Amino acid sequence: MNPYFERLGQTVLERWREQNFSLDVFPELARIAINESPPSQEVNLEELIHEFLCNDNQPFQSQSGFGQPELVAFNDQRFYIQILFWLEGTTDIHQHEFSGAFHVMEGSSIHSEFEFENARSVTPHLRTGDLKMQQVELLETGCTIPITSGRRCIHSLFHLDTPSVTVVVRTHHDPGTGPQYNYLPPHLAIDPLQTDALTLRRKQLLSVLETLDDPGYVSFVSEMIEGLDFERGFHILLHTMERLQDLEEWEPVLAVFQERHGDLAGGIPATLAESMRRDTISRMRYHIEDPDHRFFLALLMNVPTRKDILAFIEARFPNQSPIETILEWAGELIEPTDFGLTLLDATFPDNGEIASERQSVLLIDGLKEVLEAGPETGNWTEEFSAIHDALKKSCLGRLLDHKS
Repeated sequence: MNPYFERLGQTVLERWREQNFSLDVFPELARIAINESPPSQEVNLEELIHEFLCNDNQPFQSQSGFGQPELVAFNDQRFYIQILFWLEGTTDIHQHEFSGAFHVMEGSSIHSEFEFENARSVTPHLRTGDLKMQQVELLETGCTIPITSGRRCIHSLFHLDTPSVTVVVRTHHDPGTGPQYNYLPPHLAIDPLQTDALTLRRKQLLSVLETLDDPGYVSFVSEMIEGLDFERGFHILLHTMERLQDLEEWEPVLAVFQERHGDLAGGIPATLAESMRRDTISRMRYHIEDPDHRFFLALLMNVPTRKDILAFIEARFPNQSPIETILEWAGELIEPTDFGLTLLDATFPDNGEIASERQSVLLIDGLKEVLEAGPETGNWTEEFSAIHDALKKSCLGRLLDHKS
């Protein structure tokens, strides 16, 4: 057992006992204890890994799949300390059934906080409402953030470095604070631990039909959506959305769901579209390793306005304009494919008439034009119009909205 975490655990335990183990005080108590002797300053990561690998005297390890991996560094019947390694992960927007504090021991992350307003329970495992962003901040090594159980702490983390390492001092479970919802902006909360075996098997069978290119796929999905309840219908829509869009059958099937559920389905189109956008950005993180590029992805995923995205970039890279920084990143992120050039999820078809080097120049010039002037004032050629259309449909689209 690492002696630092034994000392930290005993300090927290003694101070919490003095407060009669009140859950209300635990987040701040944990935050203060961590900051008095921060693990980012006190713990050598290489020595920690060596000690854990070679010393059998370790606390009981959970079967949790959280973290990549999770190490339990201290365990008491009332709380424990975990060390979470993150190699490729970015968390869903979520709340907790526990309280405490987390500390960035190594790496950095974009941390976003939210509130869920006008909440309405549809089932015990699904709620509708309005998810509103309250704050986005860059957490660097040494930062410590309290965690409050329940809906008072809804947040997400987009890890920028490989690895990012987080130390969490947390209770095991706070009664009455579940379910531990995940949030799909802008309008839905779902219980990720809810298991519906029938829906799972149906999704698996639909995947088989998709793989086989079955001609009845669309009619099967449409018939299902017409008969299913709201919760099951939503999960089928989420599962089949990308395939239905490829088949240009998404709008008719969505209309069936909306007609079936009326006003209750009002926020579903925006929620499903945003879910696809966020999933697309999250998947790109797996093959984009540069921390600055990941920072850009995190902003595109989590920051809702052009103005705020540019402000974040300028604050972190103050020696040049944020637009110049974006253009540099774009030049580094452009990739050739069999179908043309790609910039993140924007694809620019190769018409065979323009050399690939010239295409790259056109793409950067077109991006510069829309970032600086916008399409309304630009002197648009046919090529620039195509570039603008591709950018607008991509995760870069928020940067083109000069009114936000």
